Amino acid sequence: MNRAFSPFVKSLFVAMMAVSGLATAAEHAPAAVKVDAAKGATLYNDGDNARGLPACASCHGASGNSTIAANPKLAGQNAVYLHKQLVEFTTPQRQQPVMSTYAKMLTEEEKQNISAYLATQTQKPGAAKNKDTIELGKKIYRAGIAEKNVPACASCHGPAGNGMPTRYPRIGGQHQDYTTAQLVAFKANGRKNSAEMSTIAARMSDDEMKAVADYVAGLK
Repeated sequence: MNRAFSPFVKSLFVAMMAVSGLATAAEHAPAAVKVDAAKGATLYNDGDNARGLPACASCHGASGNSTIAANPKLAGQNAVYLHKQLVEFTTPQRQQPVMSTYAKMLTEEEKQNISAYLATQTQKPGAAKNKDTIELGKKIYRAGIAEKNVPACASCHGPAGNGMPTRYPRIGGQHQDYTTAQLVAFKANGRKNSAEMSTIAARMSDDEMKAVADYVAGLK
C-alpha cells in the first residue's frame, strides 16, 4: 500500500514545496508603488531642503512650463516616458550633470509621483520663429528625408507632436533650443538611450535639425 501511494505523496510534497517557494518569493518581492500625483506636485514645487533637493519648478517652470529655452517643457508629457527618463539619468545611458545628480537623489516612488503630476498639467503652446525654414521643417516632420532614409517624425510622434504613450514622447510645443540640443546629442552619441533616434539624427545636417525643431515648437 505504501509503495502504491509513494509517487502520489512525492508529487504532493513537490507541489507543496513549489507553492511554498512562490509564497516566499512573493513575501520578498518589492511592493508595488502607489502613485500619488499630489505628493509629486509638492516635491516638484517645493523640493526637499533637508536633502538639498531643489524644486524642479526652479528650472522647468510652474506646472512644467519652462520659460528657459535650454530646459524642456514637461507639462503634459507622458508619465511613463518621464519616469523612464528619470531612471535613465541615473545610468550611463543618459548623463547630464544637473539631472543625473538630482535623479539619483529621488526614490522610485518620488520619480513616479513627479511623473504622474506633470502628466496632468497643460502645456503652454510654443511657436515657430524662423519663417525661412518653416517649410523645410514641415516637410521633414511630415514626410522625412527620403534620400537620407530619414523617416517622417510624425510616424512616431504623431501629426500634432503628441507622441505615442509609453513609446514616444510628446514633442509638440517644445522649445527649439532644447529639441535641437537633443538631436545633436543623439547624433554625437552623447545621449545613448534611444538607438533609433541616434541612427536618425546621424543622417541629418545641423540645418535640418534646426528646421524641424523650429517647426515642432509650433505644433499644437
